Amino acid sequence: MRTWKFLLLSIISFCLILVGCQNSQDSDKARAKDEEKIVRIGFQKNCPFVILKGLGTLEERLASLGYKVEWKEFQAGPALVEALNAGSIDVGRTGNSPVIFAQAAGTTFVTLAAGLPKFHGSGILVPKDSDIQSLHDLEGKKIGFAKGSSSHYLLVKALEKAGVAYTDIIPAYLQPGDARVAFEQGNIDAMVVWDPFTASTQLDSDGILLVSGEGLSTDRDFFIATESFANKHADIASIIIEEVEKSSEWANEHHHELVEMLVPILNLDEAAISMAVERRIYGVEEINDEIIAEQQDIAKMFYELEIIPHEIDVKEVMKISIN
Repeated sequence: MRTWKFLLLSIISFCLILVGCQNSQDSDKARAKDEEKIVRIGFQKNCPFVILKGLGTLEERLASLGYKVEWKEFQAGPALVEALNAGSIDVGRTGNSPVIFAQAAGTTFVTLAAGLPKFHGSGILVPKDSDIQSLHDLEGKKIGFAKGSSSHYLLVKALEKAGVAYTDIIPAYLQPGDARVAFEQGNIDAMVVWDPFTASTQLDSDGILLVSGEGLSTDRDFFIATESFANKHADIASIIIEEVEKSSEWANEHHHELVEMLVPILNLDEAAISMAVERRIYGVEEINDEIIAEQQDIAKMFYELEIIPHEIDVKEVMKISIN
């Protein structure tokens, strides 16, 4: 009798263990499913994703599909693409140079779309009392800029135009906020940056725009994603780009409302944000031969200057077409 009781208890225990294991597996699957329903987006100040985040339309549209959106802010593109490579974000927006450095470093990603040119808000700034009056005067000067950023490329192109070798300037690799402090304290002779930092430096730090990016760089946005996200969630990637386009149209038609939105988000004064908004046209376009050629030129220049270790073919990361 005791043998039967022991056998019965053993069978019951075994069944409970099986049920427990199944419940655990089901729970793990549920958690994994929930994790897949979160879209993590990296953005920078005053980029199109800031507008989309402020409007909240992406959250509304994805909520109906069971997805949530997590926004993660980065000060500059290089840090954003590092996060993409590490799997900390699924989608991001950055400038034209960080994607080159990322590809050269072996980061795997795909380009979803490109933004419209925004060169008016990018440029080289000098103090109002500076002896730097032309691009040629940059020779021998200490210049602050974010390494691997769109400003890095703009500076190289500006020096090339002036006939000044890149090796004849003193680079100070600084993120925009740190460059601004160094600029105000006189620790650098010039800084290269993008809006809204450009506008804020012009208006609040007596910065003079020596030259904008016009004729030097289109300074486009690039919307990128991890390969796994783009392949598994192509429909969500399409929705994100569609919503960026819609929010960009809204931004172009509602400058006053846009400035009011950005003031508390960017923590900058209204005049600086207004200047940045007025000299930019927001928009999205599909990757085309012209954009590929622009990017290949950037890659070629950085390779020739031995800033990236090897040549790359930018088409390799521009596989995904959003329709």
